Amino acid sequence: MCRRMHVPSPCKGKERPLTVHQLNELLLICSLVLLIAVAAVRISSRSGLPSLLLYLGIGVAIGQDGIGNVAFDNAELTQVIGYAALVVILAEGGLGTKWKEIKPALPAAAVLSTVGVAVSVGVTAAAAHYLVGLAWQQALIIGAVVSSTDAAAVFSVLRKVPLPSRVTGVLEAESGFNDAPVVILVVAFSTVGHVDAWYVLVGEIALELAIGAAVGLTVGFVGAYGLRHVALPASGLYPIAVMAIAVVAYAAGAMTHGSGFLAVYLASMVLGNAKLPHAPANRGFAEGLGWIAQIGMFVLLGLLVTPHKLVGDFWPAIVIGLVLTVVARPLEVYLSLLPFRVPWQEQALMSWAGLRGAVPIILATIPMVSGIEGSERIFNIVFVLVVVYTLVQGPTLPWLAKALRLGDQGEASDLGVESAPLERLRGHLLSVAIPEGSKMHGVEVAELRLPAGAAVTLVVRDEKSFVPGPTTVLRRGDELLVVATDPVRDAAERRLRAVGQGGKLAGWLGTGGATAAGQPDHSQNLLRHPFRDRSRRTSG
Repeated sequence: MCRRMHVPSPCKGKERPLTVHQLNELLLICSLVLLIAVAAVRISSRSGLPSLLLYLGIGVAIGQDGIGNVAFDNAELTQVIGYAALVVILAEGGLGTKWKEIKPALPAAAVLSTVGVAVSVGVTAAAAHYLVGLAWQQALIIGAVVSSTDAAAVFSVLRKVPLPSRVTGVLEAESGFNDAPVVILVVAFSTVGHVDAWYVLVGEIALELAIGAAVGLTVGFVGAYGLRHVALPASGLYPIAVMAIAVVAYAAGAMTHGSGFLAVYLASMVLGNAKLPHAPANRGFAEGLGWIAQIGMFVLLGLLVTPHKLVGDFWPAIVIGLVLTVVARPLEVYLSLLPFRVPWQEQALMSWAGLRGAVPIILATIPMVSGIEGSERIFNIVFVLVVVYTLVQGPTLPWLAKALRLGDQGEASDLGVESAPLERLRGHLLSVAIPEGSKMHGVEVAELRLPAGAAVTLVVRDEKSFVPGPTTVLRRGDELLVVATDPVRDAAERRLRAVGQGGKLAGWLGTGGATAAGQPDHSQNLLRHPFRDRSRRTSG
């Protein structure tokens, strides 16, 4: 990338290395763009607009037709950076995915990611050919490109909308799974010359998915085992190790001719649901990297587009997007979920929540790199389609969920818990944050009924700390330090969660949690939102 009239080295031809001054100038520009993008998150949260639109807007604003006048047309570099960013985004999404919520949704998500993709590609490609007049190759490429729901858009929007766990589970798993078959189809359709028969493509998709799943699960379980049993000298090394394991899963999956995207998502999901030390810090680090990846990817995609060239492809994009949103996506959801007897309200929401984002735009660079005729028009159509329909679907999703009575506003807020291993004491120090809406508010310390070997040792309230007594009443906003020996660490965690969800009578009212008195633990069956702590004692 180079700026017109400001960078001595040309955009094409023989390139010269950057000088120190040019490097400093580039770092300054990148830092300012990053700060502007971070500030845009606040605007996004207030307006309800998906943040990806603001990031794309930043890229367009500093691009060729914008105030920055930056000339950038390297589709190959954009594709490489986009793939790298997608790996980070899928890793962050997998780390935050709750296994108990997504497990019942796996069969439906798998069908949506395979059969549903085929339905969407066929319907959308037919519309692009017969209604817009594109050649069949271009139509098939567009149909495949826009059939992938975007993980970044889905994760960022859906986790702000209180939906039933089955709906969010299906949509999150679908967005993590459907990249693999779509990439295979786009690459196949972008081949110059002979294209393999459909049954060959189906076989390739099945094989790559199987290899990617095997690699991802293997790397995830091996990595989780290693992190639980190898004590690292500094807590800050755990997040780095977790992300490194996720990237290893992607690289291993891709190098074994499997789906690297599926591998990284599954490996991250295994790591996220394992009881790893410093789990909240791991997720926080991954979330920060995910934001950087999204910002960089969207801004770069905004730079790649030339706004004045979009005018001629505006209405074709609207027509194709309308068919995709109103016909292809609902038909895809209906046919895929027919065996699962999903209520029509949930089907309607899933149809509208098939959000597109950066992934289709990144995939649209594949035919550009391959030199397919009309590839620039394909990119422009996909860009306009993603921007317009994300602008329509994202902000209206909470309204639709409320209209369909699928909101889940009444669910008790979950506790925030972080665990640090106490190796020499063979125990754990649990840090528990009581959020708004938690039913632990008003409960006395003695009424927690923690198992023998666990105790509340400190309470932080209004920036002051004190040692609680048995009759100390807990309040919203309190932070507790709980020390638990290794044998009762999991039971103490379940009990704290049970009280947070069901109050002081959790053990008798059906909310799970082992108690000191030997009450049965039903938390695995009745607890709707399981603990998101992933910590585990490392070996001493």
